Amino acid sequence: MKIFYAIQATGNGHISRATQLYPYLQKFGEVDFFLSGNNASLDIKLPIKFKSKGCSLHYSKCGGLNYWDIVKNIKPRQIYKDADALPLKNYDVIINDFDSITSLACKMQKVHSVQLGHQASFISANTPRPEKKSIMGEMILKHYAPSPKNIGLHFEKYDSFILPPIIKDEIVQAEPTNLKHITVYLPSFDKDCLEKAFNKVNDVQFHWFLQGVEFKHTIGNITYFPVNQKKFNNSLISCEGIITGGGFETPAEALYLKKKVLSIPIRSHYEQECNAAALKKMGVPVVYEIAADFDIIIEDWLNSNTLYPTIKPNNIPETLQYLFDTYKQ
Repeated sequence: MKIFYAIQATGNGHISRATQLYPYLQKFGEVDFFLSGNNASLDIKLPIKFKSKGCSLHYSKCGGLNYWDIVKNIKPRQIYKDADALPLKNYDVIINDFDSITSLACKMQKVHSVQLGHQASFISANTPRPEKKSIMGEMILKHYAPSPKNIGLHFEKYDSFILPPIIKDEIVQAEPTNLKHITVYLPSFDKDCLEKAFNKVNDVQFHWFLQGVEFKHTIGNITYFPVNQKKFNNSLISCEGIITGGGFETPAEALYLKKKVLSIPIRSHYEQECNAAALKKMGVPVVYEIAADFDIIIEDWLNSNTLYPTIKPNNIPETLQYLFDTYKQ
């Protein structure tokens, strides 16, 4: 079997998921990956056969999206050209993790595909949304990368086609400890947006994974790390809690490890607002704006005794068997 797997590289979560799935997919056949976008900072250890700049996210300085930079970097003619060049008819199965170019190519070439990933879960109206829905956000979630079949991944089973998160083997096999540090991963925030708040909580050690950091170093109560999957996993496994965005993979892994989670969704990022709504229902505290009292919020969060629900990992062989069995039905 020849398998085409499209990865939306607007962040590290899609790549992390594909990396985890790759050895399992190899049991079914030969896999070629298509990487679309250029926001990811992980070292990619996958056989990337096709690439496109695609559509990428750009952030403002302190936790928001920069829509002007996003729009000006979209090249419709190039996107159409890249979609036309993908040889999808050479593949038996096309798996799409929320990539618009692959979705367009499937339509142009009249081939079948399945959307596998977190965004597929938003096809269901039962998946949590914020109190104020965004018409544009809903349109993007449902029409950005449509497929005739969807297998969604989310924190809970909100619908029949929604399955548990794909948790990395390193996390599933780990023995969690608590070395009392706080892991921080907030790629939409610059260093000076949060540094003062962390310094004020001077009795707490922070492990901050930050783009642009070239080597591990400590200043005061903050240890700065380059974005590195292995080091991040080790920090997460041994932390007391994590401060992260409103993404999906990182909160899911933290909850699986029974760690405290403080979520700061990216402003005006509708998918992250939806995830934040789901996390709030589960009891996870969510902060929407970073203000002068952020250090107090951190202290209150650390002193709280919130009990989070148990997150179960995805049964990957079962999920993939289901995908291949039902692909063209």
